[in-house]
Amino acid sequence: MSTTQIDRLRELLEPLAAKRDMDLEDVRITPAGRRRVLRVVVDADGGVGLDACAELSREVSAALDDTEVMGGAPYVLEVTSPGAERPLTEFRHYRRSVGRLVRFRLHEGGELTARIVGLDEEGLDVEVPGEKGRPPTARRVAFPEVAAARVEVEFSRGPAGDERA
Repeated sequence: MSTTQIDRLRELLEPLAAKRDMDLEDVRITPAGRRRVLRVVVDADGGVGLDACAELSREVSAALDDTEVMGGAPYVLEVTSPGAERPLTEFRHYRRSVGRLVRFRLHEGGELTARIVGLDEEGLDVEVPGEKGRPPTARRVAFPEVAAARVEVEFSRGPAGDERA
């Protein structure tokens, strides 16, 4: 039996997200004046749209109304998807980021910014962008080498094969 409020919330919310083929990524409660904000972060293959968040929000709200897990104090419910620059911590995060540009902090070797082009259980196949008109180079990054990874937002990515992006 869970002892913390977050654990109890996860037990309640994970099946609701799973029923919609979503992963429950995070549950947080933060103070906001006289209220609290309950932030539920979900993700799915192909992303999570606004309509899906709204539908899940209604279902989560009904489930919370049927339990005492949030107690008697007022709260605001937010159901959202992860941000564009979210950290990659799970295999599914890397899988969902194939084709995206990622900044890696490596245990040894500093930082690396590269596009994920493939992956398996041991690591990632990445393409390091070329500089000054040079073609990109392929590299293998094993998961144990990665200290941290975060998707980079690209504002002007050109069409596939365009080396200027």
